[in-house]
Amino acid sequence: MNRTYVVACLVVCATLAVSQSATSAPAAQGPAKDPVATSLRLLLQRSQNNTVGAMEAMPADKFMYKPTSEQMPFAHLAVHIVEFNNSFCSKAADVPAPKIDGPKESESKDQLVAAVKASYSFCTDALGKMDDSKLSDNIELFGGRQAPRAMAALILASGWSDHYSTAAMYLRLNGILPPSAQPKK
Repeated sequence: MNRTYVVACLVVCATLAVSQSATSAPAAQGPAKDPVATSLRLLLQRSQNNTVGAMEAMPADKFMYKPTSEQMPFAHLAVHIVEFNNSFCSKAADVPAPKIDGPKESESKDQLVAAVKASYSFCTDALGKMDDSKLSDNIELFGGRQAPRAMAALILASGWSDHYSTAAMYLRLNGILPPSAQPKK
């Protein structure tokens, strides 16, 4: 993939993230140092709030719910989020992934929610150490395929949106309003 294209995509993502969070973040004083890493940290906070909120909102007896037989149960989504966060925050920030026994779909809601929270805590620590200087480094993403580290950052941003939209859909199918749709207090 053309590195210029990847960097341009990251700049667009960074601009959107900063503009979307302008109401909750203090005004910037000039150009941001490490705009991609800074924007990814802003997106992380939104993702964590919404996704953890969705996990907590789903009743324990609905964690094996799946809309159709072909779809994954809600518990599997929680397991996937943990694996995704640990892997891609590690790759994006160039830090070792935590050595954990991954959660299982059969675990309780409390165990799965705790694992999701721990994965976001790891991302917070990892991305707190990230800067933009290594975004052009080649890394292994999937099955030996090489890509710039910037791709891991893009995958994180898009994956977080995908995971929350899936969780929100599962909640709505069970008559529960997702966190981002809750009235402002």
